Amino acid sequence: MGTESLLKKIKIFAKAQISAFLGGIVDYSVMIFCTEVFHIFYVYSIGISGVVGAIVNFALNKTWTFRSKDRSYKHSMNVQLLKFILVVAGSIMLKSGGTYCVTTYLSIDYKISRLIVDLFVSLLFNFNMQKYWVFAKKQVAA
Repeated sequence: MGTESLLKKIKIFAKAQISAFLGGIVDYSVMIFCTEVFHIFYVYSIGISGVVGAIVNFALNKTWTFRSKDRSYKHSMNVQLLKFILVVAGSIMLKSGGTYCVTTYLSIDYKISRLIVDLFVSLLFNFNMQKYWVFAKKQVAA
């Protein structure tokens, strides 16, 4: 692997983390707002906030991080959006379940539990699924 290729991969990873961070701030803020202001059980608030954060994350990843501009557009966009929705659904389930478990079994406040769980889900699940499945570049035959 050449230096240029490695630098490109590091740049994409960094941009994906920035996109995830911005989407995560929106997600986390909406979760706290729903739980603290509307008194929605935090597990349900994570579902609501996950959708809002996902919209922010999708827009940033599509246009900035992975620059996905495939113009076989409608089909590609529909497939890509469906894949993204499936990843978001998986992410929300992991975050909700993980936060519930950490909060319940380790007696840690849900706000802290959520941050711990998010770190693992973001790095191990979300990044890989988005890079290698949702926004994967099509390989050109040589």
